[in-house]
Amino acid sequence: MGSLEGGVNFKRDPLLRSSSSSGRSDRNPFLQRQRSRFSRFFLVKKLDYLQWICTVAVFLFFVVLFQMFLPGSVIERSRTTLTDEEFSSGDLMLLKEYGMLDFGEDIRFEPSKILEKFRKDAKEVNLSPTFNRTSQRYPQRRPKIALVFADLLLHSQQLLMVTVAAALKEIGYEFEVYSLEDGPAHATWRHTGFPVSIIRTCDRTDSSVDWLVYDGILLNSIEAKDIFSCFVQEPFKSLPLIWTIHDRELAIRSRKYASNKQIEILNDWKRAFNRSTVVVFPNYVLPMIYSTFDAGNFFVIPGSPVEAWNSYSQMDLEKDHLRAKMGYGSEDIVITVAGSEILYRGLWLEHSIVLRALLPLLEDFSSDNNSFPHLKIIVLSGDSASNYSLAIEAIALNLKYPVGVVKHVPIDMDADHVLAASDVVIYGSFLEEQSFPDILIKAMCLGKPIIAPDLSIIRKYVDDRVNGYLFPKGNVGALSQVILQVVSKGKLSPLARNMASIARGTAKNLMASECVEGYALLLENVIKLPSEVALPRAVSEIPLELKEKWQWDLFEVSNLTNLNTRLKSYSFLDNFEVQWNHTQREKFGSIAAASDSFIYSIWEEEKHIQMANSRRRREEEELKDRSDQSHGTWEEVYRNAKRADRSKNDLHEREEGELERTGQPLCIYEPYFGEGAWPFLHRTSLYRGVGLASKGRRRGADDLDAPSRLGLLNNPYYRDVLGEYGAFFAIANRIDRIHRNSWIGFGSWRATARKASLSGVAENALLGAIQTRKHGDALYFWVRMDMDSRNPSKLDFWSFCDAINAGNCKFAFSEAFKKMYGIKHDLEILPPMPQDGDTWSVMHSWAMPTRSFLEFVMFSRMFVDALDAQMYSEHHSSGHCILSLHKDKHCYSRLLELLVNIWAYHSARRMVYVNPESGEMQEQHRFKSRRGQMWVKWFSYSTLKSMDEDLAEESDSEHPIRHWLWPSTGEVLWQGMYERERNLRHQQKERRKQKSKEKLDRMRRRNRQKVIGKYVKPPPDDSENSNTTLTGVL
Repeated sequence: MGSLEGGVNFKRDPLLRSSSSSGRSDRNPFLQRQRSRFSRFFLVKKLDYLQWICTVAVFLFFVVLFQMFLPGSVIERSRTTLTDEEFSSGDLMLLKEYGMLDFGEDIRFEPSKILEKFRKDAKEVNLSPTFNRTSQRYPQRRPKIALVFADLLLHSQQLLMVTVAAALKEIGYEFEVYSLEDGPAHATWRHTGFPVSIIRTCDRTDSSVDWLVYDGILLNSIEAKDIFSCFVQEPFKSLPLIWTIHDRELAIRSRKYASNKQIEILNDWKRAFNRSTVVVFPNYVLPMIYSTFDAGNFFVIPGSPVEAWNSYSQMDLEKDHLRAKMGYGSEDIVITVAGSEILYRGLWLEHSIVLRALLPLLEDFSSDNNSFPHLKIIVLSGDSASNYSLAIEAIALNLKYPVGVVKHVPIDMDADHVLAASDVVIYGSFLEEQSFPDILIKAMCLGKPIIAPDLSIIRKYVDDRVNGYLFPKGNVGALSQVILQVVSKGKLSPLARNMASIARGTAKNLMASECVEGYALLLENVIKLPSEVALPRAVSEIPLELKEKWQWDLFEVSNLTNLNTRLKSYSFLDNFEVQWNHTQREKFGSIAAASDSFIYSIWEEEKHIQMANSRRRREEEELKDRSDQSHGTWEEVYRNAKRADRSKNDLHEREEGELERTGQPLCIYEPYFGEGAWPFLHRTSLYRGVGLASKGRRRGADDLDAPSRLGLLNNPYYRDVLGEYGAFFAIANRIDRIHRNSWIGFGSWRATARKASLSGVAENALLGAIQTRKHGDALYFWVRMDMDSRNPSKLDFWSFCDAINAGNCKFAFSEAFKKMYGIKHDLEILPPMPQDGDTWSVMHSWAMPTRSFLEFVMFSRMFVDALDAQMYSEHHSSGHCILSLHKDKHCYSRLLELLVNIWAYHSARRMVYVNPESGEMQEQHRFKSRRGQMWVKWFSYSTLKSMDEDLAEESDSEHPIRHWLWPSTGEVLWQGMYERERNLRHQQKERRKQKSKEKLDRMRRRNRQKVIGKYVKPPPDDSENSNTTLTGVL
């Protein structure tokens, strides 16, 4: 059946197939079962029957079939001489062979896509590593999982998750609980040792959870849909998300959405299913019902305490009251015939066999009036929308049951009350189920004797005559004998009552072990643990007392109330629809308002275009008359060019945040990617956001757009592998245009999420130290490596770097360092980072002088280029990286996170730790302890500057066509570019001089014509009519 992407109809096709389906079968004969002789007869004749003829034919066919195969047709001959085995083994096989009926054998749910994905991931782990290096794991912490609930009310799903969390905790997992609403289960989780937090939806600006600290998310119930807004935004979009669904209300409501053409709300739910890495169901029926939303990620972990939980609330219900409500007396024996929730064409025949087996029981009942016997039979099957009641009435009529004995009740009406009012429950379906039927679990939890066919899944949990009765599949005689043993002389036998009591204890913890093991194996396949995370132990090491039963002891029996989760789900869906409709109306209203301001926006855009054009014309006129000047050294040229750019940029109107930052010595930039980081960004004038992507920038904030300043970040590959270094390169590119402060700093939003950002006191202390130049040219940092959650063992620098980079940090750094400096030999070259009792900086939270920052970026650009040269080919093609155990799009980021420490230590900068709470400062790695350890020559400014100019000359002169990252990470400047520009200006000046000289020469050499006459203006004449003119000839 695959992954059910196209949806499944569980009501089987009618016996007479249409001609279109016949053509499809002819084209693909292996996709359909062999047609019956009856249908082939009509197809060979090629009759063109109308719809009413088809209806009449189907009706007549069922009548004939009832008469031929129903046991009632032979009752008139002899009710005792019928050979039941012949009917079961002969007639049923004949019907299957002819294709007239099917018994649901082909209805199975197989999560083929997700299982194939698991197999593919397992193969990729065994791929040959790059550079012949083996990746290693340095276990420093346990895997962390977040459990997210819609509320903490007491219900069966809380019991399931408490059991799973308590069992998996024993093999190495850590769990933290989050909920949108508080409730009584809060105390239960606390008592078990799991921290609990009440959060808000991510639509609220005050929501603040860094989900990246968790290796996976377990989301529970459809009511938790509101929290999905957190996980559809970057940077949380790639987190493994497992969504467990136990209710079917959304599947029922989706049919209403489809019929009412509410495609938008249906697509919204589909996006939630598509975002989930895996959607988990507790049985194999639910994924079929939810097939509309199947994106190939459905999975089944059988087992749930919901039936046992609900049985506690029904213990207090009076059986006589329920029976009276249903029209049954206290002396009546009520037998319920239940079956599979899947509807197939052979279901009515299975029910007829069970009803045939119940006929001998009718003779044992005596009644005052033959028309009202004390035997009552309820067939619990189908749904309220079907007309299956007519079929049951026809079967009972053919079997000569008195009127009122056999009754049909749809399973979706009130199955719980029917089972509670029953005396015996018979499972009348012969379909091989993939998991133990929920209807049997419900009956066993209610203390009802069960009778079931000896199917493999039922034999696994039911022992014959111990906690239930089993009979051979389809054997009418054996079933009759079992029924007569259960009900004797109009009452339940003592053996049946004893078995029902035993069965209740069995059902209380049925499939608990399978559920716990299923979640353990699912997490093992879905979650890709980083190299610093310890692998969980084997599932077999879970103590038996934690996995063989649900944790009922953590919940008081008196508090186990039936919450009516169905009503709760319906209420949530109603509220969700109301909120959805309100949101849609607001969206359309905003669109209408935007259209009103459309003309004004066009006028404003045209105004800005005209102003820009006039400014450009004025600059061109000024440049046209500019004379050649002596620019001095290359550094002076660079400063003059930057000053010109700065003055040009001053023409725009400054925003309020920019004006506040002008007088400050420090500006701290906070790189971020996606809306999920917004709640952790500061909004004071000391800080400024840097969006690593054009999408997802804060509205109304003075944030920088990094891709517009550095085109490399428009490439998603380099935006991911560089991480925060993309912001470093973007800001350093023509830095004078955006940064006018003497000091520059960077802060990670993840440090803010971990409460490690600077407090107000620490900010003032840092600004004071900068203004007084207390430590000179120093690197201030406020997130310590020895306090990092990834380093609980307090590892030294290179060991920690190896731990978070799959054991290959030193190798990768050495190879990049040798390539950067052109070193040829194969020895490992690694700058010493001694373990002297001090600590280092992590998470890109530091500040330094702007001039030092430009020097650091100069070093970083060359190092990143060398690192990219050795890893780009393999990582870009396959996604595998020697710095990670699995496919990782952030390959370089963890190594680059520590690079600032190497540069600051070996370039002789002071390193000062600032306590983020108190502002207290402690200098780390003092110069005395560094003597003989620093590689100053390798990290000096003169060395780096000469290397930078060599790369710029190569890029400008040779224009290499190979893959080369360095020119794309910033400005390409060297002395030759200035000389070329100077020569160009000199040539232009010489051409202008030559043109002027030629013009003057032409003017001197041209022939001049002699003057032949001169006009003399006449004097004024007093006479009005005078028009005399005097002319003189020279």
